[in-house]
Amino acid sequence: MIKDLDISDLRTITEVIKKTHSYDFTNYAMSSLKRRIVRVLENYKISVETLISRLQNQEGFIEEFLTEITVNVTEMFRDPSFWLALKKEVIPSILVNHENFKIWHAGCSSGEEVYSMAILLKEMGILDKVTLFASDIDPVILDRAKKGEYPLKNMELNEKNYIRFDGATSLKDYYTEKDGKAIMDKSLAQAVTFKKHDLVNGPAFTKVDLILCRNVMIYFNQKLQNDVLNKFHSSLFKYGYLAIGSKESLIWCDIVKKFILVNNEEKVYRKIKD
Repeated sequence: MIKDLDISDLRTITEVIKKTHSYDFTNYAMSSLKRRIVRVLENYKISVETLISRLQNQEGFIEEFLTEITVNVTEMFRDPSFWLALKKEVIPSILVNHENFKIWHAGCSSGEEVYSMAILLKEMGILDKVTLFASDIDPVILDRAKKGEYPLKNMELNEKNYIRFDGATSLKDYYTEKDGKAIMDKSLAQAVTFKKHDLVNGPAFTKVDLILCRNVMIYFNQKLQNDVLNKFHSSLFKYGYLAIGSKESLIWCDIVKKFILVNNEEKVYRKIKD
């Protein structure tokens, strides 16, 4: 078992990844990144030196590595009260001024949040009026999101969330069962563009009306959080909305005065200044 990872080893690994693959983990929260790299070393039963060699020389290993170290724990309608706030407050506010609008799921992971949004919009009768963008740094997990296939055993929890969200019907109406998997209705993803995008090095996104980036920035240090939040500000139309995780905040960042907090419990902000 790997007992520890020296800071010098961690620095070397991040430098190799940046130089070889252009992914910059320099400003990730080091304690979290360290823990995940140690897990990779243990799971693969390899040394730091072997890990570095594979990152430099083994084709396709970087995709495996990204899948191992990125956080992909998610659910459909996770935190139902948040989804209720979207349905009752945020989206009706957007509709006051825009019949058609755009949503960006930044760090969409395996896509449960994206399909939750599509179901919400369908039940509001406006799915055909909304363009959805879903992005993630990890191409493997992004491909999983595109397929929209989830272990059937996960749907019990997802259904409970959906009921607490006060869904109009049953989640079973939105998927079919096959070989132990729940296969989401393809019509839900017709308005979704899935795209590989790096929040660290990637450009500001196309202008959108709502950004969801929940429980992603807790893995960044303050500098990187600030950089990403500036990117979100640039990507939003004026009076657009930004939803972040319950343990995240804009309070200390550069652009805090360019947003107002419209729902403190659900951490939903609205852009008020360009």
